[in-house]
Amino acid sequence: MNGGIGRAGLVGVMLAALVGCGGSASGDSDGSPEAGAGAGAGAGAGARTTEAAAASVSPADSASQARLSSEVLQSRWWTWAASEPEATNPVADEDGRECGRNQRKDVWFLAGTFGTRAERTCAVPGGVPLAFPLVNLVADPAGCAEFMSTAEGSAVLDGEKVDVETSRGETISVAGVAGNPVTGTGERFTATGCGLWVQLPPLRSGKHTLEIRGRSQDFSVGVDYALTVESA
Repeated sequence: MNGGIGRAGLVGVMLAALVGCGGSASGDSDGSPEAGAGAGAGAGAGARTTEAAAASVSPADSASQARLSSEVLQSRWWTWAASEPEATNPVADEDGRECGRNQRKDVWFLAGTFGTRAERTCAVPGGVPLAFPLVNLVADPAGCAEFMSTAEGSAVLDGEKVDVETSRGETISVAGVAGNPVTGTGERFTATGCGLWVQLPPLRSGKHTLEIRGRSQDFSVGVDYALTVESA
């Protein structure tokens, strides 16, 4: 990713990263002070899936699924992405085998890449919403303003575009493990988080395809997911 902290610089951190699946979800807290605080808060305009893509959503969960506020979503996602060293980090994952690392029961995160293309095959538990960035950044307010001025991207679920949420800059809290490739530090810090994000209600059980594309400045992300959603 580019420009912020560490090699994820990610543009996303600039880090632009999206996720994977595969293992079983854990019910523990993610350790961020905001975790759970914004569950159910409105995410703003464009937060719902499009009518066409809604056919992929589990009907039992599509109407009233709790959502995360932008601050909570970004704090939790960055903490999750920074929770593994490079060898097992979901952002560095090439085929999806690290998708299930440190996942929680209330939301399943997907990761992007460090500026490359990837194809990942992941198993996702049923009844759990998904969340991921198209491109994202941790920086200061000025850095986020510059980053968001050129940010663009799309997510296509089963052949249909889904709506994207724009976060232009919120104060977030991020923790990680020492030597992680995303933030490069094991210390907790606060910064400004921004990016283009997607939150999806739980998907119907079965197989799904998800194409994630994002770009800002000279950084771009492309991930193709083959998702298998288990029965709830």
